[in-house]
Amino acid sequence: MLDTDQAAPPDWRARSLATVTPERISWLWPGYLAAGKLHVIDGDPGLGKSTMTLDVAARVSTGGRWPDDQPGCEPAGVLLLSAEDGLADTIRPRLDAAGADVEKVFAFTCWDIGRDGERTERPATLPGDTARLAKAIASNRVGLVVIDPLMAFLGGGLDAHRDQDVRRALSLLARVAEATNAAVVLVRHLNKASGSSALYRGGGSIGIIGAARLAFAVGRDPDDEEHRVMAATKANITRPAPSLRWRIADTDTGHGRVVWEGESRYGADELLRAPADTEEREERDEASSFIHSYLADHGGEATASDVLKAGRAAGIPERTLRRARDRAGVVTRKAGMRGGWLWQLDLERDPA
Repeated sequence: MLDTDQAAPPDWRARSLATVTPERISWLWPGYLAAGKLHVIDGDPGLGKSTMTLDVAARVSTGGRWPDDQPGCEPAGVLLLSAEDGLADTIRPRLDAAGADVEKVFAFTCWDIGRDGERTERPATLPGDTARLAKAIASNRVGLVVIDPLMAFLGGGLDAHRDQDVRRALSLLARVAEATNAAVVLVRHLNKASGSSALYRGGGSIGIIGAARLAFAVGRDPDDEEHRVMAATKANITRPAPSLRWRIADTDTGHGRVVWEGESRYGADELLRAPADTEEREERDEASSFIHSYLADHGGEATASDVLKAGRAAGIPERTLRRARDRAGVVTRKAGMRGGWLWQLDLERDPA
C-alpha cells in the first residue's frame, strides 16, 4: 500500500496550474503560422511547395500582407535549410521574384574543424546541430525557419520511420521554437499510401505530424491542374484555416512567382486522393463542355439554378457540374443584393 505520509523525493514536483499565467497564441500569419510552434507542409515533388514557402518567407522578411489579405507581421529574419535547390540559381532568384528583403534571409550551414584546423562546410543535421540552429535564430532575429525537406536533415543514425527517433529529434526542435519564438516549418514529400487520410500521407513516422501544432497539404486543384491548393490537415491550437488557391506565374528572369487567388472549397483529403480515373475525367470534360456551350448559347451568362437544371435534364449530376465549373472557364457573381448567383464565361480564359 502506498505510504502517502512519506515526504516526496526531491527529484520531482507537482505544480499547481494556478501558478501558470494564461497566454494567447502569438501569430505571424493568423491561422497559418504560429510563433514558437512547429508546422508541417506535405506535398508531392514538383508542385511548387518550395516556391510557395519562399513566397511566405519573403512576406515575413518585409512584413507584407498575407496571401489571404490579412495584415502582415513585423518584418523579421528568415532562416533556410534547403537541401534540394541552389542558393544562387534558384533560391535567390525566387526570393527576388517574391519581393523579399534578402538582407533578412539567411542560409544555415555548419562546419567541421579538422585536426589541421581547416574548416569543412557541411549540411546541418538534426538533432545534432539543434543548439547551433538556436544560436543562428537568436543572433539574426529570425521569425521563420524553413527546413526543406525535413528528411534530408535528419541525422544518419536516426530512423525517420521510427516514432521514438523522430520524437526525440523534434522535441528538441520544438523547444528551440518555443525559446526563440520562431515559427518552424518542416516540408515533406508524400508517401505512396493513396486513399489514406491526408493526416497520414506525409513521409516518415506519424510522430512528425504529431509534433506539429499546424499542418497543411499542397495538391493540384481538382478543377484546374495549373493551380495548386494549400489545405489544413491538422490544427491543434486554432480552428482549421480556409484552403487557399494559388498558381505559379512566369517572370522575366524565368523563375516562378506565386500568385494567390483566394479561398478554395477543397479540403486536404480531396486534394490527395488518387487521381480521377478515365471515366471520371471523361464525365467532367463532358460537363465542362456542356456548361461552356449552355452559357455561350445564353449570351455568356445564366443563373446557376438554370445551368444546374439544364444539366440535370441532360443527365449530368449537379455535383459533377459544380466541379467542372472552373474547368469550363466560368466566374461567378451575385445577381444584385437579393438575387442568386450568376455563372458567366470568362472570355479571357479558354476552357480546360
